[in-house]
Amino acid sequence: MVPSSLRISKLSKRFGDFVALAPTSLDVGKGEFLTLLGPSGSGKTTLLSLIAGLARPDEGRILIDDADVTHSPAYERDIGVVFQNYALFPHMSVEDNIAFPLKMRKMSDAEARKRTMEALETVRLPHVAKRYPRELSGGQQQRIALARCIVYRPAIILMDEPLGALDKKLRDQMQLEIKRIHRELRTTIVYVTHDQEEAMTMSDRICLMNSGTIEQLGTPEDLYFRPRSVFVADFLGESNLLSATVRDVDADGLDIVLTHQQAGSRAVGNGARFAAGEPIKVMVRPQNLHVESATTGAGGLTGRLVDVMISGSLTRLYIAPETAGLPQLVAAYPTRSSLVPHEIGQLVSVGWNPSDAVAIGDSGGH
Repeated sequence: MVPSSLRISKLSKRFGDFVALAPTSLDVGKGEFLTLLGPSGSGKTTLLSLIAGLARPDEGRILIDDADVTHSPAYERDIGVVFQNYALFPHMSVEDNIAFPLKMRKMSDAEARKRTMEALETVRLPHVAKRYPRELSGGQQQRIALARCIVYRPAIILMDEPLGALDKKLRDQMQLEIKRIHRELRTTIVYVTHDQEEAMTMSDRICLMNSGTIEQLGTPEDLYFRPRSVFVADFLGESNLLSATVRDVDADGLDIVLTHQQAGSRAVGNGARFAAGEPIKVMVRPQNLHVESATTGAGGLTGRLVDVMISGSLTRLYIAPETAGLPQLVAAYPTRSSLVPHEIGQLVSVGWNPSDAVAIGDSGGH
């Protein structure tokens, strides 16, 4: 088992009657990249602020490398923080910006210079040492902010939406840079974002938060393919969610009947227990829907194609089922010029492999 670099036990925070963070427990392993993901108001930034020492908890404990830092000031926590706005000193050169935390720690000039150049090499910007922040691009400034953070080798690096001010292409490049630096340094990173794609791309594990609580904690694959609630399925990537009833349960999965449909089907579980007669939701990701042209009166699930959208590498089909009460479905497949185009208004049949249908408790809870 990987030892914990960070341990949070029953940590909570209120602002008057508002519960910003319900009692929360979480372990982050040494060298792990954990992302706190969630919508605005979910509690992710509150949790990061408590870890950083920028806010005080109402209850609970925070341990870093087994040392209790719950009530320690921020500067005693051996934590580095990278913000969205870079927070570089405009009147200092890049070299002096990076060396600043070392000088605050009374490090010798020679050692500070050596560490500063090592940090610049790590972020691949040794040639900008003598420049000033205003002479750098946004991506370069963010890399310098990261270099200033890693230069004193903190036990944990906290990143609060560090790529939020960058355009998409630069964001994608910086995601790769941060992942590379994490692989090289193996420093524990706790990363905050509301961008699901960013979380999926970068994380060892994702802590998805909702209304001040942890909705689900696991690998990107766990959350994407085995969501434990409707919120997780709906928040992380596109999904088709259909109402159904459990007809029977066996070791391999569930026999189900879709609401408004007579024919039976199959779904796989997600670690939860289900009982015969229980209402559930069935999630099928768009890329797992099979769409074929259909003739009027065709059996199974049929619908009319209401829209086609090409978004670069993916083409999405939006389908209105002919059966009343079923929600609009979305299918997705890689865009290829050789494929026969679908026509809006066309009658299509929709299906999926039983192994791609995931059963979720209909309450939307844990």
